[in-house]
Amino acid sequence: MRKTIFLFFLLLGIGLGYLPARHDDWGLKIVMMAVGALFGGAIGGGLSQIGKPRAQDKVRHWRTEEEIEPIPGGGGSGRDLAVNFWRDEGYQPFTKPPRPEHGTRMFDADKNI
Repeated sequence: MRKTIFLFFLLLGIGLGYLPARHDDWGLKIVMMAVGALFGGAIGGGLSQIGKPRAQDKVRHWRTEEEIEPIPGGGGSGRDLAVNFWRDEGYQPFTKPPRPEHGTRMFDADKNI
């Protein structure tokens, strides 16, 4: 039933495109019929709901990358490092050195104590 509705509007669009150009050259007739087919196909597809997903497509569960291929060993893979790069600042998890107590410039020669 959907295909017949779609084909009806497609042919109706072709016919309506032919009508204004029926006394002109064949090139213009073909262009007008193509424009009518474009609009008729869009309207027919919308009314017949050809692109609408079916009920069985709605319940499909898409698995994430972690479900398909879990990271073994607790996060030392390249993918895990890439995900947490900005948080860990390029270090492995739990290996980031502590920040110095007196700041990053504690050993400068010109610093007054």
